[in-house]
Amino acid sequence: MKDDEYAGFWIRVGANLIDLIILIVLYASALWVLMLLFSDLFSANLYYMDIDKNIRQGNSFLKIWDIFFQFILPFIATIWFWLRFQATPGKMAANLRLVDARTGNTLSKKQSIGRYFAQIISIIPFGLGYFWIAIDQKKQSWHDKLAGTVVIRSRRLEKVVFEKSEDNPN
Repeated sequence: MKDDEYAGFWIRVGANLIDLIILIVLYASALWVLMLLFSDLFSANLYYMDIDKNIRQGNSFLKIWDIFFQFILPFIATIWFWLRFQATPGKMAANLRLVDARTGNTLSKKQSIGRYFAQIISIIPFGLGYFWIAIDQKKQSWHDKLAGTVVIRSRRLEKVVFEKSEDNPN
């Protein structure tokens, strides 16, 4: 852990943007597949399709998929990534890990679920819970504090060994 540091605001923003882009691509791809498979539920003319209108008019099939892709799938995927890898894909790309603030270990299921829903508290007051990262000593957001977590950045560097060097035993 001596090579780790608390992850700051901007690196975490970048990691979240990567996650957001991945979610948008997955959501758009799934929606496109659903449109192709069930085009009669949308409209004959895909150019002028209004999914929100179909949902408001009571198309229960679309309501179920909308809830699944906007709420259930992101929840399940996020918790799974936190428990399995200690990071979402965006955090992995930025070399960040989400750990228990006291032990440095992987989060418990309870911590993961609590942190996920505590993000609402960070978002509601104009995102102040996220901006708190910039001024906090341990760079914790409000939801990190509530869940007892920290995001750390690994600074471990692999030694570069060139083919013809003194460090290469071959």
